[in-house]
Amino acid sequence: MLNIGICFNRKDFEYDVYSLVKAFYPQSQVQMYYLGEKPAGEYQLLLLVTYGDQEICLEIQKEGQTCLSRTSEVEYDRERTETKNVLKRLVYGCLQELTGISLPWGNLTGIRPTKIPMKLLEEGWKNTQIAEYMRNSYGVSKEKTALAITIANREKAILKDLDYEHGYSLYVGIPFCPSICLYCSFGSHPLSRWVKRVDEYLDALLKELTFIRDAMGSRPLHTVYIGGGTPTTLEPEQMDRLLSHIQKTFDFTHVREYTVEAGRPDSITREKLEVIRKYPVNRISVNPQTMNQKTLDLIGRRHTVEETKEIFQMARELGFSNINMDLIIGLPGEGKEEVAHTLAEIEKLHPDSLTVHSLALKRATRLNLFRDQYEEMSFENSQEIMEMTQKCAVNMGMGPYYLYRQKNIAGNFENVGYAEVDKAGIYNILIMEEKQTILAAGAGASTKFVFAGGTRIERVENVKDVDNYIRRIDEMLERKRAGIAAYLDI
Repeated sequence: MLNIGICFNRKDFEYDVYSLVKAFYPQSQVQMYYLGEKPAGEYQLLLLVTYGDQEICLEIQKEGQTCLSRTSEVEYDRERTETKNVLKRLVYGCLQELTGISLPWGNLTGIRPTKIPMKLLEEGWKNTQIAEYMRNSYGVSKEKTALAITIANREKAILKDLDYEHGYSLYVGIPFCPSICLYCSFGSHPLSRWVKRVDEYLDALLKELTFIRDAMGSRPLHTVYIGGGTPTTLEPEQMDRLLSHIQKTFDFTHVREYTVEAGRPDSITREKLEVIRKYPVNRISVNPQTMNQKTLDLIGRRHTVEETKEIFQMARELGFSNINMDLIIGLPGEGKEEVAHTLAEIEKLHPDSLTVHSLALKRATRLNLFRDQYEEMSFENSQEIMEMTQKCAVNMGMGPYYLYRQKNIAGNFENVGYAEVDKAGIYNILIMEEKQTILAAGAGASTKFVFAGGTRIERVENVKDVDNYIRRIDEMLERKRAGIAAYLDI
């Protein structure tokens, strides 16, 4: 593990350079500072980034000696987007030469790589032209280029009959979980601490939902997504209260998709599933993450593999015809053999869609905070493993339909959603491609206003703390009121 420094002469594009360095050296410590500042220590590898008015210079020093030096011409002040792209190509090319490594996604550092082919498709580009552009401009591999273009085409086809610019989607957050998973970075709260205040939380949540309906007026609602946390931590009567309020509050005339993320098997009961079936919910998730019991125990998932199978079959018996399952690749101690076992078990169940996540070690997770305890365990992901998951999806009659990436993602790969025909998650596409405004209710929920076809995005955040959300609900409504007024231009 190297101690790496990045020195800039201006405060600009730091994240892009940092992300590329971390992609090549994921286990290393990377620190940034600026010319004139004192370095935090001795660096085994140092990148010096110098912006001029007409050029960018990159010098890489290894053990104090210059090993690479490159310069590229660009008009810094006039062409910011091009400046960033030139800089990323410069850094990527030098690190590729230094390490002998080529990254699957080349120099792309954003979390939505499919936005590039989607935009070009909408401009009338052919698939072959897009492929050439992605490989030449960003160094994306042939495999990932093909994946991105395939997904962009499918997304475009799924959305073609949806007037998403004039409608909106609704996200409803239930921030409670039976326990907090080792890798979790979401604003989740252990149910045991809040069980006596869940009804208070629902009081505030229902008030916010009513406000959203009134404020959005006649705008059509297209998708509803109840997520978390774990929505099925609600008791049956609490779930019924929430779903009945949504049903009588919102106009469902134009709703194309209604998802309840049932999530963890240890939170699901027959009675809860029966409550959900009373409403026009047409998509649920039963998420095992892995089908290896040893891993489930390690990461804090307090359920068994058998419980996952039993709950899935119960949902089928009750008539749920669109069930998604989530998997995480790169969990501690899991390599090809463990992933292969999980995929074999998933194939037997045959869900309607499958979301494959590459583990992302975010700073807020316990897995990252206490990572030294897991040093002897692998955090493995590879192109071979990703191909195994793709083959599993194909075996079940699924194709890829959405994709996104995260910071610090295992192996510099991606998260991919696979689905059978007509079973793709529309909400997932809308939020990832930033095609539609998402009104979000609940503690930690983030509303996203999409202006002018996605050329401008504005967010309105709710406080994450449950107690603060309950006490300050009127303040949350005022935040939304201002955002909705600007969005609707009223």
